[in-house]
Amino acid sequence: MQPILSISSLSKTYATGLHALKNINLAIRKGEIFALLGPNGAGKTTLISIICGIVRASEGTVVVDGHDIATDYRAARSMIGLVPQELTTDSFETVWATVSFSRGLFGKPANPAHIEKVLRDLSLWDKRNSKIITLSGGMKRRVLIAKALSHEPQVLFLDEPTAGVDVELRRDMWKLVRSLRESGVTIILTTHYIDEAEEMADRIGVINAGEIMLVEDKTELMHKLGKKQLGLQLESPLDSIPATLTGWNLELASDGNELTYTYDTQGERGSILALLKDLNDAGIRFRDLQTTQSSLEDIFVSLVRGEQ
Repeated sequence: MQPILSISSLSKTYATGLHALKNINLAIRKGEIFALLGPNGAGKTTLISIICGIVRASEGTVVVDGHDIATDYRAARSMIGLVPQELTTDSFETVWATVSFSRGLFGKPANPAHIEKVLRDLSLWDKRNSKIITLSGGMKRRVLIAKALSHEPQVLFLDEPTAGVDVELRRDMWKLVRSLRESGVTIILTTHYIDEAEEMADRIGVINAGEIMLVEDKTELMHKLGKKQLGLQLESPLDSIPATLTGWNLELASDGNELTYTYDTQGERGSILALLKDLNDAGIRFRDLQTTQSSLEDIFVSLVRGEQ
C-alpha cells in the first residue's frame, strides 16, 4: 500500500545556521496513528510546519496522497488539518462562524451538517453562538480542533494537542481521535504525555537534534527495547553478591536487602527458574519477589540519552 505521506531527504537550515532538520525520511501509512516523540527543540514542530506549508524546506520533498507540497500545494494542503500548539483564534467571531470560515478557506462548499457534527463531537454545540473571546482556554482548544476538522482532512496533525488542558478535554480528544482513525483519517501527533502515545499510537517515531532516531511499531518497540526487572526481597541482608552468581545481571541494593535481576523482554521463564535455582544453591533465601517492565517513557529517555 502506498503511504499517504512520504517525506524524502528533508532538511531545514535557518538563516541563523541552525540545522533544525537533517535528512528526514519518513513514510506514514493511511489510517494509522503515528506518534512523533522528542525533547524540546528536537525538530517536531519544524517538521510539521514544513508539511503544512508554514515553513519552507531547505532540501527534500514531501508528498501527501500523491500531491507534492511544493508543486501541487493547493491539493496537498487541502488533504491536511493542523491543530497547532498556540491558541490562535478569531477572538470576536462566534464559534460557528470561525469554524465555517475555516472550511471555506479550502474551497469546500458549505456543509452545516458536518460543522454541527464536529461541534457536537467536541462538546461545543452549546457554545456555537458564543464569541471565542468569552471561552475558557480548554474551549478555545476545542475550537482549534474543530477548525482543523472543518474541511474533512485525510491527514490530521495534532501538535501537543492536550498540553495544559483539562482531563475532560483530553478524554474527548482521544475519543475523537479513535473515531477519526476508524473512518480512515491518518493521525500524526506530537506529545509530551508519553502515556498517551503508549495507549493510542500504532507506530512511534523518535526525533532528536533534527534527526529521526527510529521508527517502529509500538508493540515491536516495546518488545525489542523494553526491559524487565525481577526484584527479590531477601530474608537476610548480603554484604556482596556471591562469586557463583556473577554470571547473572544482578544488582545488590545499598542496604543489602534486595537483589534486582534485569533482563530483556524476550527473556524466557526458564532463565528465571535457573536463577532461582542458583540463588537457592548459594543459600540465598527471599521472602518476596515482584516484576516490573519498562514503559515507553523509559525507552524514550534511554534513546535520547544514547543508552540503547
